[in-house]
Amino acid sequence: VQLVESGGGLVQPGGSLRLSCAASGFTFSSYAMAWYRQAPGKERELVATITSVGGSTNYADSVQERFTISRDNGKQTVYLQMNSLKPEDTAVYYCNARSFVFDYWGKGTLVTVSS
Repeated sequence: VQLVESGGGLVQPGGSLRLSCAASGFTFSSYAMAWYRQAPGKERELVATITSVGGSTNYADSVQERFTISRDNGKQTVYLQMNSLKPEDTAVYYCNARSFVFDYWGKGTLVTVSS
């Protein structure tokens, strides 16, 4: 099983980034997917989720209206489009795949929002 995040980097406040998470080794379409983040010195927090069927989404209040989670089951990839980025969005972003039985994590990608 692998979850490989990409797309992180340095961006100025107000800018945009799109994170990708490529999955392999499990039945991607059967898993709910999520993005978490962990800022320096803080606990990991849930950013956004998307269901396996129907693609219903939920967001943390702090990213509502700025971030969009989506998935492409054919490409076994989940995305996080991040707009209007703020310095407080700086964190390592992790991809998560979850079923009733299993819980998989990627290694993370660093997003730094700074001028």
